[in-house]
Amino acid sequence: MVGRSGLSVSRVGLGTMTWGRDTSAEEAAAQLGAFADAGGTLVDTADVYAGGDAERLLGRLLRDSVPRTQMIIATKAVLTPGAHRSRDASRRGLLAALDASLARLGVDEVDLWQLHAFDAEVPLEETLAAVDTAVSSGRAVYAGVCNYAGWQLAAAGVWQRAAAGRAPIVSAQVEYSLLARDAEREVLPAAEHVGAGVLAWSPLGRGVLTGKYRLGIPADSRAATPHFAEFVQPYLDERSRRVVESVSTAADGLGVSPLAVALSWVRDQPGVASAIVGARTHAQLKGVLQAEELTLPVEIREALDDVSAVDS
Repeated sequence: MVGRSGLSVSRVGLGTMTWGRDTSAEEAAAQLGAFADAGGTLVDTADVYAGGDAERLLGRLLRDSVPRTQMIIATKAVLTPGAHRSRDASRRGLLAALDASLARLGVDEVDLWQLHAFDAEVPLEETLAAVDTAVSSGRAVYAGVCNYAGWQLAAAGVWQRAAAGRAPIVSAQVEYSLLARDAEREVLPAAEHVGAGVLAWSPLGRGVLTGKYRLGIPADSRAATPHFAEFVQPYLDERSRRVVESVSTAADGLGVSPLAVALSWVRDQPGVASAIVGARTHAQLKGVLQAEELTLPVEIREALDDVSAVDS
């Protein structure tokens, strides 16, 4: 279950950030089919992914390939790239964005509607009132937040649980991996306090924990593309190298892939409801799905905890 809610999702979620841009319709169809066959249910998208094309593609696949009833659809609103404001969490902006997402997806409701980022220019009460409207009108079943700081999550979560009729914040999506553990300082404790389950994005350290960058930057990797190079670069430093080497050593000892070790570590952390993996190709997703059965021995988890620890 996701936090203190009745929402049940698969322990690994399928991210769609590359759909409609780096991932073709054919590859996306293969991914969604393999994901469903493996028992996966949570598919995470956003209104801004590929300018809306990720939602459109997912909607087509849910009509033509995999039944809508088998999937938990999670999408997002707030970000407005190219507009005069980069974020819009106003009531007007949010509900318009949700209606546009529903149209692109070709559905009447989404299972989980998430606020993609905090908007300091809009009163939080107004933003959350829009969330209440989305849920009470039947356009969204559950509500969550993404990339909120600990205090922002706590403020939103407590406000929503303070009065009957408000839609609780059931999930908090945040970057979390062996290379990104800052969420443990405030976000994870805040999520536990307000009853929100954690959805970990980029659990493979933006791809670095797979070990693909140990000898350089492969030509077909995200770090070699102009739109993802800056995204990956922060995790190509010396600290990351030490963590990757430890993950690879553990993988060799267990006879599994570094991907499986890194994913298992995040997936089984306290409070984590699902780890969302965005594979560019069907082959990459296959490796993710094969890692589902791995449970790390206690001594390996502790060793990885030590080598990846963040300063307190």
